[in-house]
Amino acid sequence: MDLLNTLVDKGLRRESPTREEALAVLATSDDELLDVVAAAGKVRRAWFGRRVKLNYLVNLKSGLCPEDCSYCSQRLGSKSEILKYTWLKPEQAAAAAGAGVAGGAKRVCLVASGRGPTDRDVDRVSQTIAAIKEEHQDVEICACLGLLSDGQAARLKDAGANAYNHNLNTSEATYGDITTTHTYADRVSTVQQAQAAGMSACSGLIAGMGESDEDLVDVVFSLRDLDPDSVPVNFLIPIEGTPLAGDWNLTPQRCLRILAMVRFVCPDVEVRLAGGREIHLRTLQPLALNLANSIFLGDYLTTEGQSGKDDLAMIADAGFEVEGTDTTTLPKHRADAAAAAGSGCGGHGAEGGGCGPCGDAAPADAVPAQAAAGATVSTPATAEGSHADLVAVRRRGAGTDLPPNA
Repeated sequence: MDLLNTLVDKGLRRESPTREEALAVLATSDDELLDVVAAAGKVRRAWFGRRVKLNYLVNLKSGLCPEDCSYCSQRLGSKSEILKYTWLKPEQAAAAAGAGVAGGAKRVCLVASGRGPTDRDVDRVSQTIAAIKEEHQDVEICACLGLLSDGQAARLKDAGANAYNHNLNTSEATYGDITTTHTYADRVSTVQQAQAAGMSACSGLIAGMGESDEDLVDVVFSLRDLDPDSVPVNFLIPIEGTPLAGDWNLTPQRCLRILAMVRFVCPDVEVRLAGGREIHLRTLQPLALNLANSIFLGDYLTTEGQSGKDDLAMIADAGFEVEGTDTTTLPKHRADAAAAAGSGCGGHGAEGGGCGPCGDAAPADAVPAQAAAGATVSTPATAEGSHADLVAVRRRGAGTDLPPNA
């Protein structure tokens, strides 16, 4: 397809596709799906080789959030039967993080429910970061604490946080349909505060909330404009007790098209296969590794993922390898820019003193782009029936007496 040749050429040059080209990826047929995956896979391998970065979530504080995000089981008024607990002690969080590191995780994501941290909360998280770094010096720490107030990003950076996560989730036009207690602009501001403080920005989306193709393209182009180092792609987990519990709008094929579109728009960025991959991609998960170069290991915040053992087997069976702590995640041009900004490289933090290249460099003599074929816009495919039996609420790991599945 001329479209795919054009997108590969642009991806190797770090050139953005047009909106029409991105929409055309989402509109491809099932007969063309493997061609789409193969094309996006060329871009992924050019910048990240066959490495897969493992990330591990630690839910520091679960439930009882005052925000009303429709997708979230921790939201205000949620009737989801999830674990609810207040702040883990630093030693508890360090023990939880250690399970992920033992399973091969290179990054630990410290998450806490709530609108945003108080200054006392920032102190708590700083102590937790210190406890984790004392035991695992090379691990990356990403904080995800909600909306930041003035000065908090710098304090987290000084405490040793390498990155900050705050997802845009959906397009600006539809954001008010999902959340009313804060705005899309609030989220953009928090990502920018993290970047200004010298942390690596992590910001992504949630697909499957009833959005159109145009909405998906809008949010991914907005993310490209923000230029985070990492873009997590979540697929809605319709948890009982939330307003979106009945929204099963995704098929494995649509998930792959979405991931391919994200890769084409963000060719040299860490694209992370995140929440919902098991229940929506199902047996096609290994194909998604040709598009994403990063995944979460084991469980999520309030739901269970597949076992860490199965994750590692999937990576190996698909012909990929787990990225080690001695390897820089980002391509050299991004790593160097991040190091110059003081945010580290996504591999070992700013204290590493600059980073070498990771993976193969994109060819310098990429073929000139051809005109893209005319694109038609499709509406989201609807999965038939309910798959609520695929969703399991987390009952192990952080905040429990049971070991995690990492």
